Amino acid sequence: MPQHSEVLIVGAGPAGLTASYLLTKEGRSVTVLERDPTMVGGISRTVNYKGFLFDIGGHRFFSKAKEVVDLWKEILPDDFIERPRISRIYYKGKLYSYPLKAFEALWNLGVFQSALCMASYGLAKLRPIENPRTFHQWVRNAFGERLFSIFFKTYTEKVWGMSCDEISADWAAQRIKGLSLGSAVMNALTRTFRGKPKQKDGEVIKTLIESFQYPRKGPGMMWDAAARKTREQGGEILMDRSLASMEWDENARLWTVTATRGDGSVETFTADHVISSAPITELTNAIKPTPISLFSARALRYRDFLTVALITTRQDLFPDNWIYIHDPSVKVGRIQNFRSWSPEMVPDPNLACLGLEYFCFEGDGVWAAPDEELIALAKAEIAKIGLVREDEVVDACVVRQAKAYPVYDDDYKEHVGLVRLDLETRFPTLHLVGRNGMHKYNNQDHAMMTAMLTVRNILTGERLYDIWDVNEDAEYHESGESGAQQALASERLVPRKVA
Repeated sequence: MPQHSEVLIVGAGPAGLTASYLLTKEGRSVTVLERDPTMVGGISRTVNYKGFLFDIGGHRFFSKAKEVVDLWKEILPDDFIERPRISRIYYKGKLYSYPLKAFEALWNLGVFQSALCMASYGLAKLRPIENPRTFHQWVRNAFGERLFSIFFKTYTEKVWGMSCDEISADWAAQRIKGLSLGSAVMNALTRTFRGKPKQKDGEVIKTLIESFQYPRKGPGMMWDAAARKTREQGGEILMDRSLASMEWDENARLWTVTATRGDGSVETFTADHVISSAPITELTNAIKPTPISLFSARALRYRDFLTVALITTRQDLFPDNWIYIHDPSVKVGRIQNFRSWSPEMVPDPNLACLGLEYFCFEGDGVWAAPDEELIALAKAEIAKIGLVREDEVVDACVVRQAKAYPVYDDDYKEHVGLVRLDLETRFPTLHLVGRNGMHKYNNQDHAMMTAMLTVRNILTGERLYDIWDVNEDAEYHESGESGAQQALASERLVPRKVA
């Protein structure tokens, strides 16, 4: 007989484990299927290489939602540390603070270039593009063409592997809406003269937070704890299980799910509800009867990336959590300093560990390159940028992450809308959550919130909460104080009846 659970969860990332923890806490029977043979956490896991710990992409812990912050502290009560938020932009051999500092930016760009940027900004405000459709048009309207070319174009095209004219304006609206040139300059002047960011209605402008909470040994601590507590509460987390098929029985209102293991064996499960954080493309391929929206699902694209971790004898590096590389002469998109995330990430005080991030598509030249070739590339580029000499690198490793970012191309919203309508109409006990599960570029706390709302829907027996509203308001993104210290009660989850 197949193993039966009230709820079966596909994926043990932040969304899946949030759901499993909360459901088992309420006494519900839960089974979680995770593809990775050993590690939970998905993209929020922490990799251990010879005692050196590093984060896949960097995960700051802050949120305006009190429920999310409370849950962080409930799952991991004693292991958070307060860390300064320091990021800079590398452009044409110079470093720019982010958030910007007025006189530093003026000095680095030069008076003439700065004047051209302001003139370009003025022209954009006088003659805005009506109804901007692309990332390029949206940013040009907000900052001007010249600032777009300096501080947005190169890095964005590295991340997505496509022209900014092919990327939807939704990406800009979600990630940088609310941070106009005017607010950025005012904030910069305030920082320059007073050392504190300008505040609006009692809140720090989004993207301008100055500190965040972080588990002392990386975000994987959070998800290891969530998995352990799920099991302690009676839930089951099965590793090395890849989703093979899902069949819906309309009469019995029951799901039959099969999963394959690495050795090729197949297991069968049944469940009343399925919560999926798997990429929409993989989910729809598995469902029977075949979803009407299958072709829309297959049209969705993902961006992959890899990290080359370099261990170096150069100790006095930089205080930043990461540096954005806007220089088109190198392929690397971002460089992390893992000791700046937490001193406990680097076990040897005589060494440092940097993570060079390369954005790619699974199967392309970068993704498929041998590790030795990627390490040689990273060593050459870190030397070209001037941070570390090649002979100062004593060890290295490569970690690949498939489907790290759902792509916001021109047609993605229409495709996601069709998939959502189809699945919600035909499969009332199927719930999509998380970044890839909803094809939304959610932060970790947003992914958790989609799971929290889904759990409430299951417990109440109806879709009382519309999880697709999470992160629709860009003011939510990166606008809180360091989450564990000051979560805003005003951001409590509010029921929203689904039409």
